Amino acid sequence: MDKQAKHRGLTRRAFVKAGMAALAAPYVVPRTVFGAAAPSNRISVALIGAGNQSRVDLPSMLRFDDVQVTAICDVNRGSYGYARPEHFLGREPVRDQVNKFYAEKTGNAEYRGCEAYADFRDVLARKDIDAVMVILPDHWHALVTVMACQAGKDVYCQKPMSLTVHDGQRMIQAVRKHERILQVGSQYRSNPVVRRVAELVRNGRIGQVQRAVAIVNDSGPGPGPGWEAMPVPDGFDYDMWLGPAPDAPYHIDRCLYRFRFHLDYSGGQVTNTGHHSNDIVQWVLGLDGTEAIEYEDLGSVWPPAGHLYTTAMKTAFRAKHANGIELICQTQDPGFGARFEGTDGWVQYSGNKIQASSDEILNSVIGDDEIRLPVSDNHYRNWLDCIKSRQEPIEPVEVGHSTANICHLGNIAMRLKRKVRWNPDTETFIDDDEANKMLRRPYRGPWVI
Repeated sequence: MDKQAKHRGLTRRAFVKAGMAALAAPYVVPRTVFGAAAPSNRISVALIGAGNQSRVDLPSMLRFDDVQVTAICDVNRGSYGYARPEHFLGREPVRDQVNKFYAEKTGNAEYRGCEAYADFRDVLARKDIDAVMVILPDHWHALVTVMACQAGKDVYCQKPMSLTVHDGQRMIQAVRKHERILQVGSQYRSNPVVRRVAELVRNGRIGQVQRAVAIVNDSGPGPGPGWEAMPVPDGFDYDMWLGPAPDAPYHIDRCLYRFRFHLDYSGGQVTNTGHHSNDIVQWVLGLDGTEAIEYEDLGSVWPPAGHLYTTAMKTAFRAKHANGIELICQTQDPGFGARFEGTDGWVQYSGNKIQASSDEILNSVIGDDEIRLPVSDNHYRNWLDCIKSRQEPIEPVEVGHSTANICHLGNIAMRLKRKVRWNPDTETFIDDDEANKMLRRPYRGPWVI
């Protein structure tokens, strides 16, 4: 039981259930929700991070009339070299994109209402900003989120919510202490096709669930032995990019999009596409706020010694839940998705489509008296509505924490190449000092959490 839920007399899972029940409740929007300087009572939003994911998150904010994007922050002034070579991103090009959008929308060619920052602390110091989107490498998620909560900002935190179990615990404490709204960027919770799968499974269409499979993409080994450090590009604050992570020589394949293939900054595809597929499993099975009690490597493949990347190239681990359901998380064709196998059949989500072992399951009608899950057809809209209502979003901090932990603990089992047992109540491994040391990472000064 986490400390914030415990002092309210609730287990983490009970807290999550209570929050989900409130999703459909009516709300009144108090003017005090918005910053005093927010024009026309729009929600003033800042993007902290202007890299690859901003190409999705920014347009999703600009489409809403009750949002105004007022700040862009990134340690990179602007460059190519993200997920695709032609993507030119960073604080200045993304700021210019925002100002151009609002200039065209308002008919004011001189519009300059969005400012660019190199240091996120300058953004958090602005009293007129109501909410921030944390679109940073994973090793920054916890620190920026905690400081944003302390500054009174609501938060949209990209997945995976945390880099370590310890970081996730601190994020929960900050969100609950400062009464902030945090939405984790697990957008498949707001996908009607996934919701359909969840309702089929929860209403017994495949019988008693026995096994779930979370399907993860693979990755390559990156630059091989003999790779050499590169000069830091002009306009890129590399020391700030590293932040709390260990000091390391600069290489373009360490930063920008490919940060996720380094254990110092991320958990590889396990916490990338694997966070999505494992989150689907958690939601479909009704296991929010819980974690499996046993993890075991099934033959994961890691980069050879001397390569730049340090995360698994091929994921393969087994987890067992207290209710007996087996989770397999693995790299396999045709790629990302989730499969559920029961005593009466199976159902699978992939390619934004549903497959099933029979047409009877696939075409089954969910009755009005059966289990219906909360409806969110737009993950960003759900966050914004909850900022106004102060109700829990569809992926609150405790849910993001439990999903991230599935990924972190699976990674630990794969790194150790052996079975580990987990106590979800204490969030520690049972009689395993070596594994417990991997639940947190030391922060490089002056950064602390």
